[in-house]
Amino acid sequence: MTRNGHALQLLTYVFAAIDHGSLRQAARVLRVQESSVSRNVVKLEQLLEMQLFERNVHGVRLTETGRAWIEIVRDHYDGLLDAFAERVRDNKDAKTLRIGLCWVTGGEFLKRLIARFNELYPDVRLAIEDVPARQRLAAIRRRRFDIVFTHGVGADKTCRSEVFWQERLFVLLPSSHSLVEKPMLKWSDLADMCLLVPVGLDGPPLDLRLLERIAADGGPAVQTCRANRATIIFKVQLGQGVTLAEASYARTVATDSAQWKPLDGNNSVSSIRGIWLDSNPKRAVLRLVGLAKNMAAAERGPEWVKQPGVTASAILPSLFPESRPAAISSLCPCEPKSLHGQRDTSPDDRQPKYG
Repeated sequence: MTRNGHALQLLTYVFAAIDHGSLRQAARVLRVQESSVSRNVVKLEQLLEMQLFERNVHGVRLTETGRAWIEIVRDHYDGLLDAFAERVRDNKDAKTLRIGLCWVTGGEFLKRLIARFNELYPDVRLAIEDVPARQRLAAIRRRRFDIVFTHGVGADKTCRSEVFWQERLFVLLPSSHSLVEKPMLKWSDLADMCLLVPVGLDGPPLDLRLLERIAADGGPAVQTCRANRATIIFKVQLGQGVTLAEASYARTVATDSAQWKPLDGNNSVSSIRGIWLDSNPKRAVLRLVGLAKNMAAAERGPEWVKQPGVTASAILPSLFPESRPAAISSLCPCEPKSLHGQRDTSPDDRQPKYG
């Protein structure tokens, strides 16, 4: 930092004192302590090696040398303020929030988050695009995206990440399979099957290492396929195996010759996290992250899965009523509710803590 690195900030205090005729009035306008105004005026005088003000019980007034210097500086100062204000008005990038989705279909939480953000900040334009798994961290670091919502991500010291919501995993079975009669499935039910995982240009939608560990513990054998999800679903219809997806995807994709069934037990829930840069200068990023944190905190109840062995009985979605036994609650993992079964309208999700 140069010796005059804070000169513009110091000038703010000086011009406030000039405009209002006293340090006390300047402090009131700037919403700081009078001692803070006095201290910063003295700093500028020491920087310039010039006395700017004469001080008395009635206030402050410029010295002759101070007045001559201020007359020169004032136009430059006002011009800088105008330039900053114009830059903020014309900076379209600052008013655009670029959101990347990596194998994330959406889900009720993300829909509510975006709807609430649009309500609070209508001047910010949201640009939502897909981002391949292999590029998600690089896209954040290079600021091609401001925030990316994704599943598992390796450790990376350059990016911040936090889990914002969870979704129940569903398995797609051929309609003719005997397991379609069961309301819920466990990994052990799929032990003799082939789990088809798409690994096209976008990379796998789930953590392959986790799936391989599940297979080693008696789960289905993992078969990666150079295909997209539509092709994988077609292979399931042909009876060549089964596949996985989150509840939000299962709700939007249905087929007559295959059925989605919820998984229960260990590793049956997928956590979706946001990734962003702390150094991103956009206020909109901090506002979206703060809003997401507040909404996530308000909606996390007993249905928030902290232990891998928690059962689906409390959070099995009502997306598929024909698969839901009468004894199971209709609470939906995509649409968390309060302890009393009503949508949580806690004031905590109304305003973000940031911005």
